[in-house]
Amino acid sequence: MSRDLPERKLRHIDACLTRDVSFQSVTTGLEHVPWPYRALPDTNLQDLDLSVEFLGKRLSMPLLIGAMTGGAEKAAQINRTLAQAAQHCGIGLMLGSQRVMLERPEALGSFQVREYAPDILLLGNLGIGQLLAGARQPYGPAELDRAAGLVGADALALHLNPLQEAMQPSGDTRYQGALGRLQEVLPQCHTPIVVKEVGHGIGGAVARELAHLPLAALDVAGAGGTSWARVENWVHYGEIRHPDLCELGLPTAQALRECMEAAPLLPLIASGGIRSGLDIAKALSLGAKVCAVALPFLPLALQGVDAVVAYIERLRFELRVALFVAGKEE
Repeated sequence: MSRDLPERKLRHIDACLTRDVSFQSVTTGLEHVPWPYRALPDTNLQDLDLSVEFLGKRLSMPLLIGAMTGGAEKAAQINRTLAQAAQHCGIGLMLGSQRVMLERPEALGSFQVREYAPDILLLGNLGIGQLLAGARQPYGPAELDRAAGLVGADALALHLNPLQEAMQPSGDTRYQGALGRLQEVLPQCHTPIVVKEVGHGIGGAVARELAHLPLAALDVAGAGGTSWARVENWVHYGEIRHPDLCELGLPTAQALRECMEAAPLLPLIASGGIRSGLDIAKALSLGAKVCAVALPFLPLALQGVDAVVAYIERLRFELRVALFVAGKEE
């Protein structure tokens, strides 16, 4: 493992806080998804039940705080604040990549948030690159289960990020045989596994391949929100050196449609540019079971729990109103 991995995590945080890391020409596509309006809805706003069962836990609304960080003291502060807010609001939380934690035990504490959030749906997180031949010591089912167990996670997200890795000078770009490796490892895992992208989208062809694996859910993580290729450009070059590559990806709405068609029995998480309760409502209408939001929570986490809770409650209000005026009962 690179000696500067914890430092790189801090540079990621800094880039997301101080630079424009959003897609510039690609949108989520959700703005083109029509939303009905009924002037005479046959329901009561206060009676709408937003709660949902997901991965064995009851969420007060279909929302997860998406994966962000870990591995440094600043990251520990962020994760603890997010966990406390998730506990208060009854929603889920996905941790950032735990690779640094497995290879540097001193980083474990930055991921351990269960004492702050004993009841929430908590997802751990590792990259598929660590399972493949390019890794110094490829992980197997034992490492995946260990990553979840050490933090008390209910499930583990396994992220796919070929474009982000390609933007790193020494990224994990040896993906040959990746599907076969997943077919080998996942049936041996005791932890429920969610496969996700990091923000450039999963399309129908990949979803069709993944549908045959023992997965608990699929996070489409579409384009239109944070471009992690763009983040890596800022981190490694201090400028956007490859602007066209930073715009590659499948918009979130398109990714949802394709994945829903290709893997209709696989629960879908919608992430990638989800920024409002109306976005959540539209994503749910396209087949998502829950939605995940990441970047907007990052600066709020540095302000404190109350700031994070306020944004969650804003999303809750917007979702409730969107469903109400559409005449939907849930």
